[in-house]
Formats: sequence, structure tokens, C-alpha cells
Amino acid sequence: MTTSPPKQPALNAGLGSDIDPAGAVIRVTPAQLLAALTQGEVDAHGLLPYSSNYNFLVTVVAGDMQVPAVYKPRRGESPLWDFAQGSLCLRERAAFVVSDLLGWDLVPPTVLRDGPHGLGSVQFFVDVLPDDHYFTVREDARHAETLRRMALFDVVINNADRKSGHCLIDHQARLWAIDHGICFHEEHKLRTVIWEFAGQPIPPHLLADLTDFQTLLADTDHTEAQELHHLLGPREHHALGDRLSALVEAGQFPSPLPHRRNFPWPPI
Repeated sequence: MTTSPPKQPALNAGLGSDIDPAGAVIRVTPAQLLAALTQGEVDAHGLLPYSSNYNFLVTVVAGDMQVPAVYKPRRGESPLWDFAQGSLCLRERAAFVVSDLLGWDLVPPTVLRDGPHGLGSVQFFVDVLPDDHYFTVREDARHAETLRRMALFDVVINNADRKSGHCLIDHQARLWAIDHGICFHEEHKLRTVIWEFAGQPIPPHLLADLTDFQTLLADTDHTEAQELHHLLGPREHHALGDRLSALVEAGQFPSPLPHRRNFPWPPI
């Protein structure tokens, strides 16, 4: 009898004592954190540096909870020729929904809500090790399972920009995936640094997760799955289902396509 590798550690709000002003390590459920991000008052502190869009570091105050977060308002999105204007924040939320439906917990809790500058995505800010990213941890066996999930996740969401620096390591050695504003395009745009599993069979337990997600995606009564219809355009949603079906049918990690740009630039 075989057993599946464990999922990532349960979300711990004490990833940071940042959430608890007294510095005590506290635990909250993902549902509690999502509720706080959705309902709390957003207090903006300033712009995050080195961003191509206007992204703000904020604190979301909900009762006794003070939740650090990143707020990406729709109004602050830079125009792109291949993605609809004002859609990047929707894709950020959609990436979290897919991660959640897969049960892989790769993306920090993310909601779509109004903030100081209008509608935008608000994502839990993970307190990370600043010098660590994909290239510094890819040989660490502790992260192999999560990196397999991340590689498959990026195929499913058609991630056009999985840089090394979009893989974060927190102080509990947990790996997180961020920056999903340019995902879910209807045309093939996969660009990622994670290619070490190319051509390998998808482990049975991950294939089962993908198959379960297929079922959820087709369930018209599943509220979270149906939210994807509102976050993505009709052709993008259809393409999501097509990519998922192709991945399950192939049963293996895809390889870089010839004569295409398969890596993001810059890679970090």
C-alpha cells in the first residue's frame, strides 16, 4: 500500500508574528484569513519597489487581527498588448482559486475587493527569506514535491512569467508561488524556470488531484469553481479546461516546445 506525500504545512498566521502585534504565534484557518482579507479595513503604507504595476503594501485590520497584505489595484495595472486591460487582478484571484481547488495551497490567500484605489486583488503578505528563491532551493529534496505541484500548476494556468523570484521561501521552509497577473491566456504562453521534471510521468497522487479538479471545474453547483467563469473570459475558461484535459491525458510533465520562448526574462 502506498501513501501520498504530505501536503504543505497548514497555513500558520504566525509565519509571522506580523499578524499578532503582541508577537505571539497564533494560528488561523485559511477561511478565517480569507474572511479578514475580504472584510477588514485596508490601511495602505506605500508602494512596493521594483514593480511594473502599482502594488501597495497594506495592513488589513479585522477586529484584533492585523494582516499584512499586498494590494494590487486594477487602476494601477500597466497596459499589455496581449492581456485585457484591468484583468490582472482578476487573474491573481483566479490563480488562488485554482490552487485551492487542487488542494495544493501554493498561492497565499488572495481575495478580490475594493480598496483605497478601487477594485483590486489583496493577497496575504508572506514573511520570506529574502535571499532564497527557486534557483537557491531547487536541489533541496524537501521542496521536490512542492516544485512538482508548481510545475503542473503553471501548465494548468498557462503561466507566462514563472521567474525564480516568484517562488518564495518562508521562515518555516514552506514554498509559495506569487505574481500570477499574466496567466490564463487562451493561447499557449507558458514561460517558466521549472523544467527539471520535463518528460517525467506525473505521480499518481498528483494525477488524481488534477482529475478531481476536472470534476470540480464541470460542477455547476460548486461556488468556487463557478467563480472562475466570472474571473476569466469565456475563451480563457474553455482553454483552461482544454489544458487540464491534455495534461491528464498525457500523464507526464510537458517539455519545452521547440522554436518558442520557454523561459521568462529576466529569469530571477
